[in-house]
Amino acid sequence: MKTRITELFGIQHPIIQGGMHFVGLAELAAAVSNAGGLGLITGLTLRTPELLAKEIARCRTMTDKPFGVNLTFLPTVSSPDYPGYIRAIIDGGVKAVETAGNNPQKWMPMLHEAGIKVIHKCTSVRHALKAEAIGCDAVSVDGFECGGHPGEDDVPNFILLPRAAESLKIPFVASGGMADGRSLVAALSLGADGMNMGTRFIATKEAPVHENVKQAIVAASELDTRLVMRPLRNTERVLHNAAVDRLLVKERTLGANLKFDDIMEEVAGVYPRIMQQGDMEAGVWSCGMVAGLIHDVPSVKELIDRIMAQADDIIRQRLAGMAGA
Repeated sequence: MKTRITELFGIQHPIIQGGMHFVGLAELAAAVSNAGGLGLITGLTLRTPELLAKEIARCRTMTDKPFGVNLTFLPTVSSPDYPGYIRAIIDGGVKAVETAGNNPQKWMPMLHEAGIKVIHKCTSVRHALKAEAIGCDAVSVDGFECGGHPGEDDVPNFILLPRAAESLKIPFVASGGMADGRSLVAALSLGADGMNMGTRFIATKEAPVHENVKQAIVAASELDTRLVMRPLRNTERVLHNAAVDRLLVKERTLGANLKFDDIMEEVAGVYPRIMQQGDMEAGVWSCGMVAGLIHDVPSVKELIDRIMAQADDIIRQRLAGMAGA
């Protein structure tokens, strides 16, 4: 399948693996790229630029296909060493970067001079237009269904994607709620050039996370996520557990007086305990409503092959049959 996204990144299928903390490591990125998609290493999971450089090199030993790095620009007082991370990406020969969080404008010249294509994650049309204006090569349009941070506008993809298609000139992928061939065909129908999957890729054999995490996603329905940190305007969609309940009680009790420090126990530094040790009650962790569509833990290649076969069948059989009626 050829789209503007496959052409832009030199990949076979219009499927991108989203950046995910303590999930997007070399094993998963390489598996996605080997299966014809674009795999991404999550840059800030590697604590230093030197560790990212090693992870990029490790990924190179697992695939000769294009892969990228996700780099989230955080609104923090003590910023990570972003120049160092970007240098590691450039020196590692990576040609695709997914940016997220704050505006990446100041880093764009460095990335483009190195021949790197930049796709920016956006949760609104206005942010997508800003990304286009500053020179991003593509955007990932993230609907309200998504795991992680859906923004504050609460617009689901059935509205957000066609709005993006009306407004953007650069290619974009649909993110949030993407799981299978139906998702891909729907995204293409609404104007996207491909799709980005996060939660679906966690429940694969190659995802370097504890089996408890994968089984929690398989067991979950579309009703099992919650929105936390809304009062802080840092909304995150997470899988329901005891830590989420504790956090929501604090939000209700403290109301407008809630500070980030009040919920540190539930959110700070919990990902290693959850993703690596399988302690499913350690804290809150990002998960999309798409969990309701995830029923198994296939290999990445099995998953991508299945998606493309299903998409092909829908386009050639179901939709073509309707058009001819």
